[in-house]
Amino acid sequence: MPRALLSVSDKSGIVEFASGLNARGFELVSTGGTALTLERAGLPVLSVSTVTNFPEMLDGRVKTLHPRIHGGILARRSLPDDLAAIARHDITPIDIVVVNLYPFVKAAQNPDTTFEHLIEEIDIGGPSLVRAAAKNFADVIVVVSPSDYAAVLDALDRQGGPSKRFQFDLARKAFAHTARYDAAIASTLSAVTSDDAGFTRVPPGLFPDSLPVDLRKVRDLRYGENPHQRAALYSGFGPHPGYSILQGKELSYTNLLDLDAAIRMVIEFKEPAAALIKHTNPCGAATGSSAADAYVRAREADSLSAFGAAVALNRPIDVEAARAIVSTRIDAVIAPAVEDDARAILATRGNMRVVVPERVVADTAAPSSAEDLDIRSIVGGVLVQSRDTVTEAHAQWPTADLQVVTRRQPTPEEWQALRFAWRLCAHVKSNTVIFTSADRTLAIGAGQMSRVDSVNVARMKAAAIRSDLLVGSVAASDAFIPFRDGLDAIAAAGATAVVQTGGSVKDQEVIAAADQYGLAMVFTGKRHFRH
Repeated sequence: MPRALLSVSDKSGIVEFASGLNARGFELVSTGGTALTLERAGLPVLSVSTVTNFPEMLDGRVKTLHPRIHGGILARRSLPDDLAAIARHDITPIDIVVVNLYPFVKAAQNPDTTFEHLIEEIDIGGPSLVRAAAKNFADVIVVVSPSDYAAVLDALDRQGGPSKRFQFDLARKAFAHTARYDAAIASTLSAVTSDDAGFTRVPPGLFPDSLPVDLRKVRDLRYGENPHQRAALYSGFGPHPGYSILQGKELSYTNLLDLDAAIRMVIEFKEPAAALIKHTNPCGAATGSSAADAYVRAREADSLSAFGAAVALNRPIDVEAARAIVSTRIDAVIAPAVEDDARAILATRGNMRVVVPERVVADTAAPSSAEDLDIRSIVGGVLVQSRDTVTEAHAQWPTADLQVVTRRQPTPEEWQALRFAWRLCAHVKSNTVIFTSADRTLAIGAGQMSRVDSVNVARMKAAAIRSDLLVGSVAASDAFIPFRDGLDAIAAAGATAVVQTGGSVKDQEVIAAADQYGLAMVFTGKRHFRH
């Protein structure tokens, strides 16, 4: 008679699964609460204590750590010596091990969980059972997730039983399960202080000594930055929103980078907003009265560069927005949703990727957890930082933390435009100087080696649209303007007000130049580099 050992903290589906095993002739062995659950369901259950002929002890700390259990799991059925050894000691082989672990992660997430209680949530016997069964996957089926129960029953019913490949896949999942568990313990215990009085949990902050990253592949990508490079998307550093492709080809590495850059821009705004991205920099961004209005205004900021862009909207795509989008050659568009009537319109651009996130991506004012971290690889390591947010622009300007350093104060209209420009320049690759109105970009100088170069690039792009496009605009610089030549260039472009970080040793020289031109200039005291 085959034997199955069941010991689970997550009891969802366990009665139905155990019933399926019982119906297929398995003897059920169980512990504690799992055994009680199965007995209440009317299933025959053999207690672990009966198998080991030894009681559970130390308040349940010791239950399954016994040769009669682990010998039954680890015995290799293909080795006569192994089978003879367990026979001499009257040990019955265990063919299926169904275990998931104490809810340590749930307990750790509760700040009120005491250190003493947290220690008791560290599972010892469970990981040992899982690892033993996974090691002997050729002979033992190990199950750590209720989502696999149905597949296991189906595999048991197939001719010849479960395949070795199926059992190996379950074993890999089991080792990943215990690895995540151990990583969570290490990370949580790194945020514990001790003194003569004992141990105390403290908030781990953003950068604990151990930073577990549970990466799970979501899907293979079409290709990497270039077609000869392979790529895949993994989630696990914080809850990845996931996405569905409603139409078009699979996404590439660069598609996702561009869509990410676009999303970061539009979630800055509560009003309808759109952003068009090329090579992770915006070629246009705007707010409007509707999704369609915002999109058209963003596209017209640089209609030449809009060709082949990635687009993000912070509103569902309706019929009007769909018509506007298909009038442009767009590579990919992401929005919270797509209305049914709009899908047929978008389908007229069959190669355009239409993407919907599986959950709404929302802005957060203050990064406070691992979900708010950005990770980037470098040769030999990774860099981790808190996500940049433009918190100083969350309120209507002017605010007390802004410093007007020129003789002229910004007008109400300039304040509105400066706030808009400041929120967007944080999402453009540095060095950047951008020119905007109150609700759309006019010209963007991104990623140049000097701020004068950034201004000149923006002026060149603006001149291609209209010679006086920047007259009356405002400008934003993502860091301080180091010399007056940058301010001279901004004034020559036609801007009437400037927002920048401030803090250069040449600030007084730059302020004097602004006063000379009659510009209003605001210091934020906060830099927004984006490399």
